[in-house]
Amino acid sequence: MLDCVTIEPSGPATAAVIWLHGLGADGHDFEPIVPELGLPPGHGVRFLFPHAPIQPVTLNGGYAMRAWFDVRNPDLRVGLDGRGIEASASAVCDLIEAQVASGIPMERIVLAGFSQGGVMALHVATRSPLPLAGVVALSCFLADADSLPAQVTVAARNTPFFLAHGTVDSVIPLALGEEARAALAAVGVAVEWHRYGMAHGVNIEEIEAIGAFIRRVLPLG
Repeated sequence: MLDCVTIEPSGPATAAVIWLHGLGADGHDFEPIVPELGLPPGHGVRFLFPHAPIQPVTLNGGYAMRAWFDVRNPDLRVGLDGRGIEASASAVCDLIEAQVASGIPMERIVLAGFSQGGVMALHVATRSPLPLAGVVALSCFLADADSLPAQVTVAARNTPFFLAHGTVDSVIPLALGEEARAALAAVGVAVEWHRYGMAHGVNIEEIEAIGAFIRRVLPLG
């Protein structure tokens, strides 16, 4: 099971948000975002921020860092580490299943991710056998656009997706985010799309929009 930074609600947990960090970061990266989301008291959301495994990253000279999968080429979709993606997907699915076992149903779980974590969120959610409450994929790309039509599930088509990207992102260009949005929409996935005047990161406007999305897909009661 992935080691996680966990933030429990003040009362019983009735929902969960699993948030995957980007390359070279860790589970603490998005921990400060929780109070900025504007969730009302008593919302009952457990936040889990898992740490990716430490592994060598080819593009960074083989330096070992936290990564969900290897990056082998400046064109991020070339030489994609399919084996690493599948291994991390399995670990994320185990984390989701642990939340279900704890009493939180799939339809009360949001899967979120930034950058490489967003790639993983899209990969896992589009293959999920049951609908999630929602998916938040930020500043990322779709790892498997060619195989998506054959692998997307009915459950994914019944899950709301929130995609957002910075217009001046030099790490993962906006065009890759737009391609992900178009590919998802083409297979019948409901996508809420946002663009922000920023680089590879998040800003307060985006955080507020994410908070509104979470409040909508994880209603009180």
